[in-house]
Amino acid sequence: MQLTILGNSSGGPFHGRHYTAQVLQVENQTYLIDCGEGTQMQIFKYRIKVDACKQIFISHLHGDHVFGLIGLITNWSHRKRSEPLHIFSPPGLQELIETTIRVCGIRLSYVIEFQEVDATISAKVFETPKLEVWTIPLHHRSPTSGWLFREKPKPRNIRPEKIEEYSIPFVAIPAIKAGGDFELPDGSRVPNAELTLDPPSPVSYAFCSDTAFSEPVAEIVRGVDLLYHEATFINENAQEAVISFHSTAAQAAEIARRAGVKRLILGHISGRYADTAQHLIEARAVFEQVEIAEEGKKWDVY
Repeated sequence: MQLTILGNSSGGPFHGRHYTAQVLQVENQTYLIDCGEGTQMQIFKYRIKVDACKQIFISHLHGDHVFGLIGLITNWSHRKRSEPLHIFSPPGLQELIETTIRVCGIRLSYVIEFQEVDATISAKVFETPKLEVWTIPLHHRSPTSGWLFREKPKPRNIRPEKIEEYSIPFVAIPAIKAGGDFELPDGSRVPNAELTLDPPSPVSYAFCSDTAFSEPVAEIVRGVDLLYHEATFINENAQEAVISFHSTAAQAAEIARRAGVKRLILGHISGRYADTAQHLIEARAVFEQVEIAEEGKKWDVY
């Protein structure tokens, strides 16, 4: 699993920072998370391959998280895309997109499937044989959902030399990888622990976009390997964070500390801050393993 940050700004494309958008790569699958204005330019700049993207996850309908979507949808149609696109979001996005398509006279070359999610509960909304995606209820001015991506447990790795040693037939391998023992012709059993190695541990990534400090979030993202949490303000602007339903860097770090996550990324930085040094100082006073969401940087999730 690998994360690429395309935008980490709040309030405008200031100081070289762009609106929220991220790409999560899970083996051969690409997932787009939010799509603020300018996302296509960032995709081109960092040479991100998203044409094969089949699922997009939109946290909420504020413009800095969604105004880049219609451009991307239209561009894919110009490129004669035929693969259906599945978009997850709180209510309202389908009306926004379909109205824009109708008013602008756009004729799509592919089908868009919209799935509205309940932003007030944590629920599984998507899965593949290798991955689950859950909603994370956030506390903002409009219905807002974060996204929790969890790999499913991988099968055990069979030791190649044991296949030859015990003449294990191909048809028996799936059961062994699933944890079973192997029965020899004489009726004795070879324990699974001798035949296999532990697989890599499944990893997880949590995306918490615009939200005021919310204690329930910490429980939902407990133990994740990588947490992205908005940090629009620093402590001296904490009252403004309350009014606007956003978080400070220290509050984001407190969520990470309570949840026992491995690493934290701070993003959605207000345009009033020319640099992010104070964000890091305040966050690291609470939780040490924290970085700023540097655009174009790739994070391996482990």
